Amino acid sequence: MSKDKSFTSSVINWFPGHMTKAKRAMEEKLKVVDMVIELRDARVPHASANPLLSALIGNKPRLVILSKADKADPVATKQWVQKLSSENVRVLAFHLQQDALMKPIVSACKELMKDKIERQIRRGIKPRAIRVMVAGIPNVGKSTLINRLANKKIAQTGDRPGVTKALQWVKVGKELELLDTPGVLWPKFEDAQVGFVLGITGAINDNVLPMEELAVYALRYLKQHYPHLLQERYGIGEELDDPYQMLIVIAKQRGFLLKNEEMDEKRTVETLMREIRDEKIGMISWESSDGNSESV
Repeated sequence: MSKDKSFTSSVINWFPGHMTKAKRAMEEKLKVVDMVIELRDARVPHASANPLLSALIGNKPRLVILSKADKADPVATKQWVQKLSSENVRVLAFHLQQDALMKPIVSACKELMKDKIERQIRRGIKPRAIRVMVAGIPNVGKSTLINRLANKKIAQTGDRPGVTKALQWVKVGKELELLDTPGVLWPKFEDAQVGFVLGITGAINDNVLPMEELAVYALRYLKQHYPHLLQERYGIGEELDDPYQMLIVIAKQRGFLLKNEEMDEKRTVETLMREIRDEKIGMISWESSDGNSESV
């Protein structure tokens, strides 16, 4: 590993063929839905917002759900909820596996569709179920959300990107009809740091990622924003700023040294990234609401 390595925006790009097909299908289905539930990762609310999706949605009412709130810094999440909310956008944050979802989500959808529902009633039309497209980038919890709302396993789930490959309708009681869609990334990250934080949080397949460079970025960010967590987990003190030296400390602590006493870089990096994603280090937000992705 070179300590001076830096990312470029072209390093982390992932746009499998099924995503191109899904994008076209979503364009067609948007014509028949009333609103959109967009899932974003609470740890990276800016980076996990697909600009292609925003362009497709246009002015349709939108409920933004910040998933994985149990993994994010709760103070930062509260700030993001306030920042992202607007007249046509409601924002909720959840731990999808444990929180009560049905009541707050149905209530938010009804609130967003209130004007249309009232117009239907005035015309003597019985309001039908609200048709909602569920969308977002890979691995933000779309299928988990749908299965929880439907109270049965309908959508395939997996803690890896690219599980859902086709569109499908799911009825949720009498009030919602959900259209599940595959996770769609965009072809090129204009901001290189978007690729960094999406890679760290698992939105991109590890097989196409420069994992050593992600680890360096993560350690620099943690040192700047969460130094106490590095101290508590790995004993990395204030005097240490070099991410390469931090990796050596982690390797020694875990016994990841080779026969020549050099660091087993692969095992050390894999362990660090796994512990970040499993919240072993702590609840971390990789963006701030006042600065989005910050340089470190």
